[in-house]
Amino acid sequence: MLLPTSIYERVPQFWLLLGLLFMSSGAYVGFEYSVSFLYFGVGLFSCVWSLYVYVLRSRNPQNSQPEPSPQDAQSEQTTPSVHQSTEQTSQGS
Repeated sequence: MLLPTSIYERVPQFWLLLGLLFMSSGAYVGFEYSVSFLYFGVGLFSCVWSLYVYVLRSRNPQNSQPEPSPQDAQSEQTTPSVHQSTEQTSQGS
């Protein structure tokens, strides 16, 4: 599944924002409640994940867009284009 480039490039920012929101929610609830540790943990994980994705993409910028799966590439090769099929029928007549 390919994502549009504008969305694909902003995924690390989304994870960072989500992490900061979870961490701030955990701090707002207060550490007296056990749920706040879960919020803070999920927020920390999201922030670390966003940094991990950002570092991987910055190290390898030419491969930042995911490649199509082999099934997609194979279906494009086996499907004849409309232009080719019309040329074949016009030559056969």
